[in-house]
Amino acid sequence: MDKGNGSAMTEFILQGFTGNPKMQLVLFTVFLLVYVITVLGNLGMILLICTKPQLHKPMYYFLGNLSFVDLCCASTIAPKMLIDLLSKTKRISYSGCVTQLFLFAILADAECLLLAVMAYDRYVAICNPLLYPTVMSKKACQKIISIVYFTSLLDSMIQTSCIFQQSFCSSNVINHFFCDEPPLLILSCSNTYITEIVLFTTVGFGEAGSVSMILVSYVYILATILRMRSAEGRHKAFSTCASHLTAVGIYHGTILFMYFRPNSSYSMDQDKWASMFYTVVIPMLNPLIYSLRNKEVKDAVPKSFGHIWIWIGGKMFYNNLHLRRGDI
Repeated sequence: MDKGNGSAMTEFILQGFTGNPKMQLVLFTVFLLVYVITVLGNLGMILLICTKPQLHKPMYYFLGNLSFVDLCCASTIAPKMLIDLLSKTKRISYSGCVTQLFLFAILADAECLLLAVMAYDRYVAICNPLLYPTVMSKKACQKIISIVYFTSLLDSMIQTSCIFQQSFCSSNVINHFFCDEPPLLILSCSNTYITEIVLFTTVGFGEAGSVSMILVSYVYILATILRMRSAEGRHKAFSTCASHLTAVGIYHGTILFMYFRPNSSYSMDQDKWASMFYTVVIPMLNPLIYSLRNKEVKDAVPKSFGHIWIWIGGKMFYNNLHLRRGDI
């Protein structure tokens, strides 16, 4: 691997989606709406899990972390993308590009691992319910989350250092809307063979490990559910897994399309839209999926809104009463 001369490159230019000003305005409006929904949805899910005692369970502890990761991932990409859609020059500094890729890699890895951990959590809950309180104790969950974030941090450091050890001497125009690995490698004027092997190994190992844990967990879950005599029990077990399976299918389907397809079918334009889907759209979809398909979350939401309206009504009554006393 050639030692990079990153100091010679002080900034990059992000090409974005389109150069058409009218189309850029349309995209800005759509993506702004998506980002607002993402922020409100994930913050709402985190607050709901923190404030509702019935949601203080391992399953929702991991879901809260997933919402946190989704919120951070969208906030790493979307604000800069929105600014660029209204800007003529879509510049990003070299250090800004390094930071964006580093944070994105951490969060993408963390989401991948969290989805696997959540599948394991469902496996223990359904297949070994008597051991569940011990295996998924508060201390055990905290250790699992620590391992997830540490592994993601380590993987991100490897990927980012590999990318920015390359020499960027021919062009600084990135054919993308954020600093991602494939378009940066295209700009490199040094030999990228070893870097590509390292990146493929780290990404592939993480993806294969996550998918394998999910598949194995759900094979055991399905076998256990089919052995249940109670139709109500089977329905309850399926319903607790449905939202997670939906989130897994959307996320890993997009990742597999992005990174594990033949070079002959590779297209940077397709990559942009696929990247937009898993960096901006999926973080918006996850809280919607879990709130619409999970009974405990659905039951907790109306109560929370009820408490909010009671608090607002009480506050308005209190202020009105004091205003009247002031008039007297």
